[in-house]
Amino acid sequence: MVFEEAVQALYQAPLGEFVAERKRLAGELKAGGDKAGATRLAACKRPTVSAWAVDQLYWHARDAFDAMLATAARLRKGELAARGAHQAAIAALRQRAAAMLGDAGHGASEAVLRRIATTLAAIAAAGGFAPDPPGALAEDRDPPGFEAMPDVLEVPAPVAAPKPVAHARGEPLPPPPPPRDEAAERRAQREHARERIAAALRTARGEVASRERAATRLAAELRAAEAAVDTARQQAAALEHQLAELEDEP
Repeated sequence: MVFEEAVQALYQAPLGEFVAERKRLAGELKAGGDKAGATRLAACKRPTVSAWAVDQLYWHARDAFDAMLATAARLRKGELAARGAHQAAIAALRQRAAAMLGDAGHGASEAVLRRIATTLAAIAAAGGFAPDPPGALAEDRDPPGFEAMPDVLEVPAPVAAPKPVAHARGEPLPPPPPPRDEAAERRAQREHARERIAAALRTARGEVASRERAATRLAAELRAAEAAVDTARQQAAALEHQLAELEDEP
């Protein structure tokens, strides 16, 4: 078993057995010579109930999970018509998560289901689980910034002028309303949309910075793991050489 396979097995385990399964899998990796992988696996966090449910949706409801990611990809391309399908996909996953939690003996309160839906939307906005491995989420995700984008791109249509009200004969008509400055209204609407887009952009940039920091951290861990592999290979080569010398002796 390699480290990636151990992670997949660990995050598919029942939540109540997570700690015991983590210890068992780390022991297997260590026994197989992957001490660095065993150490990394032992550091894997036990997921929250809501994060665990999202992981199980990935492993056991992949068709619905992929449908959610597909509708999110359409939204990122600016297809506003996909918003309804995206919301329906998240709602379907939320319903399946409630059933999974019930079958596993966990409570499916409204707060838990709300966290599940928020995490699903965040994963959809990011296009996947990164920087976590797929289906190995330990903590809930924050609300995504892109979810507001389909709304902020829509500039409201000008309000139609009210129809004149009929008056009885002889009744004086009210003074006509002042002429509408449609150009000013459109400028105000565009400014409102600009402010909302700018706010969503700040959120997206913060997400980019967070992902870049995570990528840097993972790159450092990879370099350390590769160095550990090189060291282990050198030790193995030295031991093989010593063994060969002993076998060559009369």
